Amino acid sequence: MIAFVSGTVAALAPDAAVVEVGGVGIAVQCTPGTLSGLRTGQAARLATSLVVREDSLTLYGFADEDERQVFELLQTASGVGPRLAQAMLAVHSPDALRRAVAGGDEKALTAVPGIGKKGAQKLLLELKDRLGAPVGETRAGAARPAQAAGPAPWEQQLHEALVGLGYQPRQAEEAVAAVTPQAGTEEAAGRRPDLAPLLRAALQTLNRTR
Repeated sequence: MIAFVSGTVAALAPDAAVVEVGGVGIAVQCTPGTLSGLRTGQAARLATSLVVREDSLTLYGFADEDERQVFELLQTASGVGPRLAQAMLAVHSPDALRRAVAGGDEKALTAVPGIGKKGAQKLLLELKDRLGAPVGETRAGAARPAQAAGPAPWEQQLHEALVGLGYQPRQAEEAVAAVTPQAGTEEAAGRRPDLAPLLRAALQTLNRTR
């Protein structure tokens, strides 16, 4: 098992990062929240989980060990593969998922693309005794590498993340527009808009318009 990768970020894509380790570029699939904390040319350390298939080896990367553990626990539920588990962590932090499961919150789970009402009910039953209690607000940005200058615009990152989750470009544009005031508040306060809460807000907007 590859427990983590540590090196220089060589490239970033909407759903992956390439980390150079010992002269080798390792592609790591990541959530938008994790990617938003990475910068090309900067050092990074990602907890990882290797998913082995007959025709592929895919490495998934996480901001911390808690995310990685929840990613693997989610896949113990029937019908949950690595892509869906990653989508769940793109929408909710590990503790938010724990609270949703502990509280039987179907709405929180159906906010994840690919999960309907029946699927949410099934997941709540199967995961109830597996995820455990919330351990604290350690959302996707808490253990990221220090952020540096030169990121892609948050609008572009958010739009690409939504399209990557299966929404049409036009839907993504409308959702980005809906959360622009929230991002503007962060910018007015001198802070860089954080992609993870913006993504959750955008998905809630899209969920209401279904």
